[in-house]
Amino acid sequence: MARIALIVHEHRDDAAESASALGQWADERGHSVVTLDETRAAATLRPIEPDVRGPNEFAQDTDLVVSLGGDGSMLGAVQMAARHDVAVLGVNFGQMGYLAAVEPNEMVVAVEAFFAGRATIESRMRVAVTIHRADGSVEDGGHALNEALVERDQSGRTIRLGLSLDDSFFTTYNADGVIIASPTGATAYSLSAGGPIVAPMHEALIVTPVSPHQLFDRSLVVDANSSIDVELLPDRAASLSVDGREVARLEPGDRVVCTKSDTPAKIVSLHETSFLQVLKAKFGLNDR
Repeated sequence: MARIALIVHEHRDDAAESASALGQWADERGHSVVTLDETRAAATLRPIEPDVRGPNEFAQDTDLVVSLGGDGSMLGAVQMAARHDVAVLGVNFGQMGYLAAVEPNEMVVAVEAFFAGRATIESRMRVAVTIHRADGSVEDGGHALNEALVERDQSGRTIRLGLSLDDSFFTTYNADGVIIASPTGATAYSLSAGGPIVAPMHEALIVTPVSPHQLFDRSLVVDANSSIDVELLPDRAASLSVDGREVARLEPGDRVVCTKSDTPAKIVSLHETSFLQVLKAKFGLNDR
């Protein structure tokens, strides 16, 4: 018997309907279902009684996490699954679908393929984030599948950020912020800010300034084993977000240190589709 954890987009009726169908499929085969206590999945699964859990225990002792939503739902699912070394299957009810790559009509086929050992499990590098306060204290900022973002608090006012690589000072940015992205996150906010496209199975750290007010405005692609240190310089506050979720307020003298995480994300892929094929499809590129 397998245990399948479902995370369902709160505002998508079609996602809830698919969760119900998947729950019935699992129940008929003797599998058990886990849901998150803050989703409506438990209600849509009736008469099946799922195991309702909080975020910290959601993926514990499960065989597969299925995310029914968009890439945002996938980011949340990965955060809960990676700490327990559980793979995530993303069913796309969003727009781009870079992470949630399986379409709803393929959902059951993909789950069956996973349990039959026919699916591909991709190991994606994540970014470990640590906050070093000016007073010497250290805080855990979490792990990002896409990116860590240090950004300004006040509209119309830039911030000054000192960038060091492997304990060696590199430059100062006068900008709206700076993004430290994984290869998976290269096609997210970093790309919108002018960063490079990087194959998601590659391992590297990508540093992309956001609207820099200076001549040097290029992204940096550095070794995955590098340490990236971003210090907030006087005299304005900023915020730190990890995968789109604000995790800390920063004051001058605070530093954000990013390194390769020791807990990668495991993402289920149904198709033997290359990254370039996916890229061409998402951007509507012609073959000739």
